[in-house]
Amino acid sequence: MDIVLASGSPRRRELLETLGLTFTVCPAKGEENAPSGIGPAKTVEALSLAKAQEVRQLYPDSLIIAADTIVWADGEMLGKPKTPEEAAKMLTSLSGAEHEVYTGVTVIYGDKTLCQSECTKVCFRELEESEIASYVESGEPMDKAGAYGIQGKAALMVRRLEGDYFNVMGLPLCRLGQMLKAIGVKIL
Repeated sequence: MDIVLASGSPRRRELLETLGLTFTVCPAKGEENAPSGIGPAKTVEALSLAKAQEVRQLYPDSLIIAADTIVWADGEMLGKPKTPEEAAKMLTSLSGAEHEVYTGVTVIYGDKTLCQSECTKVCFRELEESEIASYVESGEPMDKAGAYGIQGKAALMVRRLEGDYFNVMGLPLCRLGQMLKAIGVKIL
């Protein structure tokens, strides 16, 4: 069976590779538009579903895996920062506080479509302005939801988390494994 990852994220590629899967990468190119007012879980599900459906048009006989991740803090969605100033603002808002990371995952194969989401709670320690500035200067926050990557230098900012660590990286592996199993793909 051919597997296609509908994402250009290097972290998602690495995570799938750790499972021993062989796959093709074909990032979705469409606009990321989710209906407003549906909450973070339904938002990431809608976005991952749209990505999967777009890539399915190119690979109709393959198993498609798509995902979308957002950070949810104080009732607000934090996507990828567009500027270093926006990254600093996001990190300042996360400093000393708890937030949630949501990832929507969609798996399409044949006539089956599964779309689910995972939520992980993350608590940052208090960050000094100089730490935020140094981290932003590193460039690491610029392509990551919420302006941080837990697998990089931001590991020094995370005091604790509750839930799936891999979800914070952008692909909840336990949930994905159960979804794949439900459509007949066993990894273990």
